[in-house]
Amino acid sequence: MTNNKSVLNWINEMAEMVNPDKIVWIDGSEEQTEALRAEACKTGELEPLNAELYPNCYLHRTAVNDVARVENRTFICTRTKEDAGTINNWMDPKECYDKLSKLYKNSYQGKTMYVIPYSMGVVGSDFAKIGIELTDSIYVVLNMLIMTRVGKNVIDALGDSADFVKGLHAVAECDEEKRYICHFPEDNTIWSVNSGYGGNVLLGKKCFALRIASYLGRKEGWMAEHMLILGLENPQGEVKYISAAFPSACGKTNLAMLIPPEIYKKAGYKVWTVGDDIAWIRVGEDGRLWAVNPENGFFGVAPGTNEHSNYNALMTTKKNCIFTNVCHDLDNNSVWWEGLDNNPPKNALNWRGEKWDYTKYDKADKVGTSGAHPNSRFTAMASNCPCISSEFNSLKGVPLTAIIFGGRRAKTAPLVYESRNWQHGTFVGSIMASETTAAAAGAVGVVRRDPMAMRPFVGYDMGDYFAHWLNMGKKIPNAPKIFHVNWFRTDDEGHFIWPGFGDNMRVLMWILARCAGEVDAVETPIGFVPKAEDINIEGLEDVTVDTIRELLSIDNASWLEDVENIKAFYKQIGERVPAELYDELAILEANLKK
Repeated sequence: MTNNKSVLNWINEMAEMVNPDKIVWIDGSEEQTEALRAEACKTGELEPLNAELYPNCYLHRTAVNDVARVENRTFICTRTKEDAGTINNWMDPKECYDKLSKLYKNSYQGKTMYVIPYSMGVVGSDFAKIGIELTDSIYVVLNMLIMTRVGKNVIDALGDSADFVKGLHAVAECDEEKRYICHFPEDNTIWSVNSGYGGNVLLGKKCFALRIASYLGRKEGWMAEHMLILGLENPQGEVKYISAAFPSACGKTNLAMLIPPEIYKKAGYKVWTVGDDIAWIRVGEDGRLWAVNPENGFFGVAPGTNEHSNYNALMTTKKNCIFTNVCHDLDNNSVWWEGLDNNPPKNALNWRGEKWDYTKYDKADKVGTSGAHPNSRFTAMASNCPCISSEFNSLKGVPLTAIIFGGRRAKTAPLVYESRNWQHGTFVGSIMASETTAAAAGAVGVVRRDPMAMRPFVGYDMGDYFAHWLNMGKKIPNAPKIFHVNWFRTDDEGHFIWPGFGDNMRVLMWILARCAGEVDAVETPIGFVPKAEDINIEGLEDVTVDTIRELLSIDNASWLEDVENIKAFYKQIGERVPAELYDELAILEANLKK
């Protein structure tokens, strides 16, 4: 498929180590893809589902010890430990290559090496970056065909260039003690071994699109962020775009595919999804920030997805989809998961492939008793999504009006506040946090800092990452405004006060009005909050203007507690935290003590 010497030499070098029986190039054609599906069904790697209910959909089960990303086995391998930072696990590149080479040795024996040339971003766009993943797994090939843009046109676009991300994956023995997901940002290389789970082995996703890309972005003057991108269209047909970063379990996909509340729907408002997970952002010729979603599909969490919580995501899974670790309904050869509906199948296999008894389900032991694994997934084409934006395949991306950070805080953060400027907005992103819920292991209510939702995904030192944000601010003549939201404030009984889901659009509407200079705001110690009457509550039964006042209130004492927590977190990141962020922290503390 290519005469590119850099590509061919690298493939030969890797093949010598892993020793495949044969090498197959993935060309992206439907004919080859169909043959691979048939082969995977023959070996049991995939099971075809009911073609009437789920046309061209398949079920896959991973090894029981291999069901999620493994942060403790994920490494950033830079020549100096300081460049990887204190938040990342670090290994010396030479030591890592030596160690993993032994695990890869002959791991493809008796197997095929699949060569996947893929593009993150639309081929030919200024944003696009090319990768090649070598894998011994048809499951990986079929997922990459959904999640990225694969084919001969990618190799043609690369030409003779050596500028591509080299990815090597081997399922090997799937031994969790020898599982490694290693990134070599200085070498444009990713090595993943002893896993078959998507987040560890679809190397275009978090590995390339965030860890390697964040490193490239700093070097080249752009940003790779863990952000959704959505477009909000008004009745006049004008669309404004927002990107937003949330830690897990904060409703990111729901916001990306939001369905407007009735009052907005009737008035003619629409919401369009550009991306649900990752944004690559550059300064455009007009001095604004422009964003693209570098992916081509969604790798979504299945449990909790239903027609009420996220109708658009559910519709996305109805065809050409791969389901991983969900419950298999044997009566109609379809899939089910907790939270899909209230009709668990009576004759089913659980995510482990064992006979499942739905009456034994225990919320306290979800992994042991659930039909679908709590982290079970669907891999679906973005083009399946009913609300996919017409700008999804745009070569230049979409211009950002606002950037939103969010977290899950029971008392501290208000429903929404606006930062004073880009520097303060960077500070707001750097202190992003969520409190652990009963769903997470360990104590409830513990604050976990997750700056810009990038804690597990920055490919270099976190302090340097903050500095890159500050530097970007100096290059953006027309920067978007930066906001923080919190849908999760609770009353004294622990009930959520704000209805959430589609009604979050009411907050987005205030944010856009604020960006357009159409509404005033109230200055507080932490930033600007709305006037309570400026949040549209029409049609909300249990929400009054007083409720909004409560949601927007600032409790100085709990914020001062938070300041101490932030100081400890910055100390943990180390000496590379920029002085400007300490200045912002001092301003916050002084404001709260006034």
